[in-house]
This record gives sequence, C-alpha cells and structure tokens, in this order.
Amino acid sequence: MKLKPNFKMNKLLLIALAFIFILCNNTEAQKVTKTGTTAAKFLSIGIGPRANAMGGAYSAVSNDVTSMYWNPSGIANLNETQTIFTYTKMFADLNVNYLGIAIPFGSLGTFGLNVTAFNIGEMDVTTELFPEGTGEKFDAASYAFGLSYARFITQDFTIGINIKYIREDIFNSSAQGFGIDIGTIFNTPFYGIKFASSITNYGTKMKIEGEDLLIRHDPDPQRAGNNATLDAYYKTDEFELPLRLQIGLSREFQFLNNQKLTLAVDAIHPNDNYQWVNVGGELSLFDNLFNIRAGYKGLFLKDNQEGLTLGVGLKYGIELFRVSVDYSYQKYKYLDNIHSFGIIIGF
Repeated sequence: MKLKPNFKMNKLLLIALAFIFILCNNTEAQKVTKTGTTAAKFLSIGIGPRANAMGGAYSAVSNDVTSMYWNPSGIANLNETQTIFTYTKMFADLNVNYLGIAIPFGSLGTFGLNVTAFNIGEMDVTTELFPEGTGEKFDAASYAFGLSYARFITQDFTIGINIKYIREDIFNSSAQGFGIDIGTIFNTPFYGIKFASSITNYGTKMKIEGEDLLIRHDPDPQRAGNNATLDAYYKTDEFELPLRLQIGLSREFQFLNNQKLTLAVDAIHPNDNYQWVNVGGELSLFDNLFNIRAGYKGLFLKDNQEGLTLGVGLKYGIELFRVSVDYSYQKYKYLDNIHSFGIIIGF
C-alpha cells in the first residue's frame, strides 16, 4: 500500500533542502580551507561514467555496482550480479582504473569487492647535480581495495558500508591506511523523492615511510671525532584521508511509455576544501536502451576548476545477460578535460 505524503515527511525534506542551502551559503565556513592537506587524494576522483556525467550528483541515485564508491547502500537494490570495469583518462598522463563486483544474496544482503588503481606512470630520477636525470627511472601509484555490504533495513530504507585498505607508493617508499564509507538511502513517500546521506573515507591517517627516507646523519657536527655517518630516517608528518559528507536528493519522472527522466542534487562538505553542490540529470529513452546525461560540478565553490559534465550510455540485454557501455566528459578550467569509459555486465 502506498503511503500518502504527510507533515513529518514534508518536514524531513524541507530540513534536507535547508541543509543543502545552508551548507553552501555558510560564509563563516567559507573563510578557511584546508586544500592540499590530505593524503590519498585519488579517493576523491569520481568512479563510473554514469555518475561522472551526472556531475557527481549520485548519492541518492546509486542503484548499480558503482554504488560501492558513491554510496554503498545502493548495491542493496541489485537483483542481479554485476561486474564493472572503468577507465578514466586524466591530464598529465594520469589514469584511474576501477574493477568491482557486487553479488546479491537475497535476505542476507548484497556483498561486493572493488579495486581502485591510480597510475602516474614512469618518470626520470632527477637530483640537484643531475637536473636532466640520472638515468634511473621511478614510478608512483595509489591503490584501494574494498569490501562492501548493504541490505534493506525496511522496505524503503537501505544501509551500506565499504571497508577499504589504501596504499600509496612512490619509488622505494609508501604509505598505507584503512578507511570506511557508510551510506543510507531512504525512498520517501513524498512524490517519489529519494533522500541519501553518506560519509566517505573516514579512517586512519597516512604517513610516508621507506628506504628513500634513509640518510647519513651527523648528530653533532660541532664535535670533532664523533661518528658523522650514522644511519637515520626522516620523520614525515601524518595526513588525514579526504573525508567527505554528502547529502543528496533525487526524483524520477516517467513519461511517454517507459521513458524516464532522473534529476538529482548533492551537497558536499569535505575536510580539505570549501563546500559545494553538484547537480545532474539522466534522460532514459527507448525503454532504457539509450541514455543521455548532463550535470554541473562545484556550484557555489570558490575558485571552482570543474564545471560542465556530459555523457551517454547504451544498454542491451537478453533474458540472462545484460551489458551497459557508458562514456562521460568532464570539463576543467585550466587542465585538460577528463574522459571516462566503463562497461557493466549483469547476469
């Protein structure tokens, strides 16, 4: 039986909208930023062409295998096993690969595994004496390995968690840590609006350690005859993960025999930047065979470098097998634009 909108639900949604407005118009909060003060910043790079094309306004839309990144509670909506592979080509030869699988187990909930790999590529070793290179090469990369779980608490309320091990390597040194993502989605009885919340990358601090920090040190250079070649390690600072609170709303509109329009808005409060709002939409045509997407990232963000996002997707399926192929384009103000490609297989 369908519930009618009531005063309590109206109040809940008004509070959510007010929170989004206040979050992004709080002048006091906009005075100080901690940009560049977190480790594992690759965790802030959006995963999946569909979500990226919708401007990252995806916390309340999450209903596929990419939900393990955006809002892990979304995988509870799956009624089939889904696998995904995405490739995101960024500026300066950087790229991000994501591989994941989510498997529903009925009333037990849905379990998932995911791997994120951020590749920087090989570079020349340079020193003060050899600024053009020593002839050696080194590389750097970042990885996250996640385990997800989600389930329905009630018919209209899902909750999910993603636990991940994070590692960053550069030459012979590395940093590692653990993070947790927690999310919820509530299908409100108020005109089909979904309300979502998520906390991402809550976890341990990370600190670089390794053989590259080993030096020869003279503990007392003013004293003659002491050992001036003691082995010592540089002590590096610890840095927090890029923690993010995200609140979202979404609404689907059906029209013209199974054609669908989805609109979404997300408010983001990170620990290493100002607050901002993402908006996006998806138009599904021909019974979800062809999808057109667009969005905008970084509304109300001071010195925003991002902006317009666009994308398309194709879905094809038979009785026991379905495949989705998606592409997204993200515009940057000064850097090269980002292109993302992905394929989802359901069975």
